[in-house]
Amino acid sequence: MADEKKYLFDDPKNIKRLMRIFYVCCILLVILDFVIHRHTMHEWDKLWAFYPIYGFVGCVVLVIVASWMRTFLMRPEDYYDKPSTTESSKSASKHKNSNNELNTKGASHVDD
Repeated sequence: MADEKKYLFDDPKNIKRLMRIFYVCCILLVILDFVIHRHTMHEWDKLWAFYPIYGFVGCVVLVIVASWMRTFLMRPEDYYDKPSTTESSKSASKHKNSNNELNTKGASHVDD
């Protein structure tokens, strides 16, 4: 346990530094929104904080649509693990038939 490798984000100080850098970038972008002139195509592009609001609404819509899609796309946890009853019964009967054929020929099988 003592020899475990330490990663960059295992230290809470690094996470705090990253969050501070993120906040400074956000504040800088808001300030630059007042300073830089944007060439807009539509009237709603001129609204203050249009693109952050648009992005936030887009993310919320994506989450809502994904949770709705989950209701009919989700499979049970053991979807790929459980064999169907018809396949397992067929493979079991084939295995028994092959053992019987080997026994009638005089050969022995490892599983016998």
